[in-house]
Amino acid sequence: MKKGIIGKKIGMTQIFDEVGNVIPVTIIEAGPCCVTQKKTKETDGYDAVQLGFMDLKEKHTNKPMSGHFAKAGVSAKKHLKEFRLDDCSAVNVGDVITVDTFAAGEKVDITGITKGRGYTGAIKRWNLAKLRMTHGVGPVHRQSGSMGVIDPARIFKNKKMAGQYGNEQVTVLNLKVVKIDTEKNLIAIKGAVPGAKDGIVFIRDSVKA
Repeated sequence: MKKGIIGKKIGMTQIFDEVGNVIPVTIIEAGPCCVTQKKTKETDGYDAVQLGFMDLKEKHTNKPMSGHFAKAGVSAKKHLKEFRLDDCSAVNVGDVITVDTFAAGEKVDITGITKGRGYTGAIKRWNLAKLRMTHGVGPVHRQSGSMGVIDPARIFKNKKMAGQYGNEQVTVLNLKVVKIDTEKNLIAIKGAVPGAKDGIVFIRDSVKA
């Protein structure tokens, strides 16, 4: 990985390209992020930088975190994320990473926490087919069919059933950067991005582009 940044999902809209095609985009407020820690192969075994996003009041931090920010010489940050880099020699503690690190047209990977949907049925959770809606089948139609076989008379492990749905970390690969607004720290990503409005996302250059 060569670069990364922390952002906040603003919402979705649509923009038009040069020939008038409609492009659905997700708007993300990316940065500015401060480098709060730097790790190298000599001291930690790998190259990485820790970025901090969104200022936080000092009274809302504990003593260990206050000391961590004081050592870096930056104000307290609400969100921290470590990005492993191929080479972090050009980055130093206290540097500010802005949205112009990325450019329109390149591919990125975005990680976020999906919307939590609570305890849901198997049809909503796994997109299973409903039972027949005709007479003789029921009274419940939105349920899964047979759960097992006659021999052995049990349900196998990993059977797709009802349960907790959402509220998990998901990474979407190879999303295209459509537009960059350096004045407002905004980045427009083509398509959908995991998470709800105002959710925190992590943007990095694509690993499979």
